[in-house]
Amino acid sequence: MSEIVLFSGGLTRIDEHGQSTGIFKTPVAGPVELGFEGLAGDVQADRRVHGGPEKALHQYAVDNYRRLAEQLPEIAAQLVVGSIGENVSTAAVDESTVFIGDVFSLGRARVQVSQPRSPCWKIDHRYGHAGVARLISETGLTGWYYRVLDEARIGTGDRLELIERLPGAVSLAELWQVWREHRPAAATLQRLSAAPGLNPGWQKKLRDRLHWLRSNGSGAQPARPLFHGRPP
Repeated sequence: MSEIVLFSGGLTRIDEHGQSTGIFKTPVAGPVELGFEGLAGDVQADRRVHGGPEKALHQYAVDNYRRLAEQLPEIAAQLVVGSIGENVSTAAVDESTVFIGDVFSLGRARVQVSQPRSPCWKIDHRYGHAGVARLISETGLTGWYYRVLDEARIGTGDRLELIERLPGAVSLAELWQVWREHRPAAATLQRLSAAPGLNPGWQKKLRDRLHWLRSNGSGAQPARPLFHGRPP
C-alpha cells in the first residue's frame, strides 16, 4: 500500500452561537503518538458523534475528492486532501475495497476498521457550500473510522498495510448502500448486523431496523438519519 500522510488539528469556532469544529486539520510534520483515543494533539468538538475509542482515527479516500469535484465543480479547488477533516490519507483504498473489521498495520501500530463516517452539517460549513454532506451520503463517499488495537508512535511516510480480513466481512460500500435502501431484505440486515468488527452502535441500529421491519410489515418506515444535520 501507499505511504500515509497524517493530519491533526485543534478547535475552530465557526458561528456566533459558539459552535466549534475540529474539521480544520493540517499535516503532521513529525512522528506523533497514536493512542486508543487517537492522535496526540488532535481534538474533536462534539464527542457525541466524533472521537473516542471506536472513532480514534478517520481516513478519507484520496480519490473521493476527485469524485466529489466532478459533481461539485464550483468548489473543486477546495476539495483537496486533508480538507474534510481526516487524520489519515493514502491512495489505493476506498469504501469498496475496505471492509468492516479489516486490521491494518499503520507503521508500528495496528488499527481496525470499525464503521463508516456519517457526514454532518459542518462539512457544508467547511466548504461554504450547502449540500456537500448530503452528496457524500448519497454517493457513499463517507470515509471510515478505525479503533486502535496497538498503540505506537507513527508519522507521515509510514505505510498502511492490510494484515487481516475477518471471515464474513462486509465492505463499507455495501453497509452504507443497504443502510440507505428503503426496504432492505431482512436477511441482509441480519447478516450486516453480525459483521465482525462492526461498531456496537451500528450493530444496534441495524438490529433495531430489522426488528421494526419484521414488526411492521409493509408499513412506512421511520426516517433514518443519513447525516448529522445542524442543531437548532
